[in-house]
Amino acid sequence: MPETYTLTPIAHIQNDFPEKFGIPRQSGLVEELRARIVFEPAFRSADAVRGLETYSHLWLIWQFSAVVDAGQDGANWRPTVRPPRLGGNTRMGVFATRSPFRPNALGLSCVRLVGLDAHTPQGPVLTVAGADLMDGTPIYDIKPYLPYVDARPDAVGGFTDTTKDYALTVRFPPELLEKVPASRRAALAGVLRSDPRPSYQHDPDRVYGLSFAGLRVRFTVDGTTLTVTAVEPEE
Repeated sequence: MPETYTLTPIAHIQNDFPEKFGIPRQSGLVEELRARIVFEPAFRSADAVRGLETYSHLWLIWQFSAVVDAGQDGANWRPTVRPPRLGGNTRMGVFATRSPFRPNALGLSCVRLVGLDAHTPQGPVLTVAGADLMDGTPIYDIKPYLPYVDARPDAVGGFTDTTKDYALTVRFPPELLEKVPASRRAALAGVLRSDPRPSYQHDPDRVYGLSFAGLRVRFTVDGTTLTVTAVEPEE
């Protein structure tokens, strides 16, 4: 049995997140988000997705490509990490978290299958909801979600069961909201509601900038209220 194995991307994701900041921390948190999965030329076969439309949800196995590009791949892994949801001060074992700083920098996401077009100029294209991936992320495998084995209602969530609710109230002035395409407004509101800030940042005067759908959205957070202060075209 070989001790090493080379993974080949079968697809890449296309969505509205050109950078990491603002991406939901887990899949399914912002159901309004839409993304396209476009297969690589070698895997653009309608036969390969035959029957996939009969499932409602999919597992995606993918790479934290931004981490690897930054030189923080398996060669530099550490046995403990500091989860943002614990304030960035408490260390946990890397295998007790979903941190991107892992020996193999692999991610796992459950997404809802919205549509499958098997015959586009790019081959089969999947549209999914609730993805927590950055635009361009390489996908190594797609598997159907099977409720009878994958759902565990009695499961225990470790430290995530004790962290606080991060839902914010979003104040989005109408004149700024009008600058956002109508088809993207619900998704953007969901991203902002889920509090994209690191958990250890609480300065009410700090202005944050989020890149989304070709726009730069600036906002502040005071307590549990997020206020959008500017919406500008991305430079």
